[in-house]
Amino acid sequence: MKKVIVACGSGVATSQTVASKATRLLKERNLNDIKVEVIDLKSVDSHIKSSAAYIAITKIEKTYPIPVINGIAFLTGINMDAELQKIIDACK
Repeated sequence: MKKVIVACGSGVATSQTVASKATRLLKERNLNDIKVEVIDLKSVDSHIKSSAAYIAITKIEKTYPIPVINGIAFLTGINMDAELQKIIDACK
């Protein structure tokens, strides 16, 4: 199973919403082997090595060794399909 992490400032409201939407969209495509996990922003570095992609809600100040997905797309719907495809590609 591939893991994708989602983080916002506290790991509560916004990241939960994005994770739920991403999970639903992945399941609609029968991609049940991708787990979307919500974490808080302070935990990102400790989860990076075990994750296929990082869905970021906040502005990213550093470079990560995995794809960083625009989480705002899942809130607004703008470019959401393209960002979802990045998750799918990262988990192949």
